[in-house]
Amino acid sequence: MDKGTLIVLEGLDGSGKATQAQLLFDALHALGRPVRKVTFPDYDSDSSALVKMYLRGEFGAHPGDVNAYAASCFYSVDRYASYKTDWGAFYRSGGLIVADRYTTSNAVHQCAKLPPGQWDAYLDWLFDFEYGKIAIPSPDLVVYLDVDPQVSQRLMSQRYHGHEEQKDIHERDAAYLSHSRQAALYCARKLGWQMVPCCREGQMRTREEIHQDVWKLAGPLADFAAD
Repeated sequence: MDKGTLIVLEGLDGSGKATQAQLLFDALHALGRPVRKVTFPDYDSDSSALVKMYLRGEFGAHPGDVNAYAASCFYSVDRYASYKTDWGAFYRSGGLIVADRYTTSNAVHQCAKLPPGQWDAYLDWLFDFEYGKIAIPSPDLVVYLDVDPQVSQRLMSQRYHGHEEQKDIHERDAAYLSHSRQAALYCARKLGWQMVPCCREGQMRTREEIHQDVWKLAGPLADFAAD
């Protein structure tokens, strides 16, 4: 085989992507599938240096201070480095990759900086740049974990124990997160992402309930990849 399978867990900050990526990895590993989990940005790598500078506010205190195309390049280079140095050979040998965020995060968070009339042009540029020009793999499945921004803000505040100053420039901008959700819902419809609702009556569903929904989507693809 010269191509593996790439499953992406996407969602706003506080949506439980890391938890669901780990649960999916554990389930696939328990079945004996050749699987690896990757997370973006790769904060342990030098390749994320520009991402960290951006999120700390070194290029401006607000997300819009760095335009969508420039910010996208920071994240794209980090994914390229990860693919070339870490998981690319495993993927090309037929391995299954579970990704906590991917190019899809650029789609969500950078569209939020643009008027809706420019979203399609930006998405065309983004996917051509990452999947065409720098040639990292395109996902076989994107699962979008949909969370109300008010719920995600509450969960992030709990994560930081009320220390709002510890949030990055995305996390502390409620209006930006609301725009990001609007962009995410648009991308999900346009691009065929599978959506899992994570809230019920203003509260998060249990991680086990959400995992069961994720598994219904990802499990058949993993079985197909194993054949």
